[in-house]
Amino acid sequence: MALTKEKKQQVVDEVGEMLNSSKLTVLASYDGTGVKALQALRKQARENATSVKVIKNRLVLKALSSNETFKDSDTSAVKGQLLYAFNSEDEVAPAQVLATFAKTQTSLQFVGAFMADGTFISADEVKALASLPSKAQLVAGIISTLNSPVRGVVSGLQGNLHGILQALEAKAAN
Repeated sequence: MALTKEKKQQVVDEVGEMLNSSKLTVLASYDGTGVKALQALRKQARENATSVKVIKNRLVLKALSSNETFKDSDTSAVKGQLLYAFNSEDEVAPAQVLATFAKTQTSLQFVGAFMADGTFISADEVKALASLPSKAQLVAGIISTLNSPVRGVVSGLQGNLHGILQALEAKAAN
């Protein structure tokens, strides 16, 4: 069913809003990927606060050109059957979700991504981003690193206190 002009404008406006709020918008070719596989991808993406959409390239190009941040971006890679992954919370989550999915579905190929500042990055750069730990993993690692000296001091004090208590008990028993 063809979209009316009003519906197309709604899609362009919605894509423009998603581009503005997204920290990274990943483009991937899904040629040869089945409907059930795409549904599974959308489900995995939702768990990471990532939105995966299949949108006509012409409408995406219109949204890009009407957006101040993205109007000067390189759009030469926006062709073919593409899906778009948006995430407004984490810079690497869309790339990670698609990279994880691409391990089982080899028909999914990265095309590139639009950064929040409007720059277009290549598929190789997106793959490099996908290999980075997520923001939550980085925060957990930093907290663990900061917590380890404290844990060592507490363990040392507990051992020393235990030794002092044993010595006092031995002295009291004599």
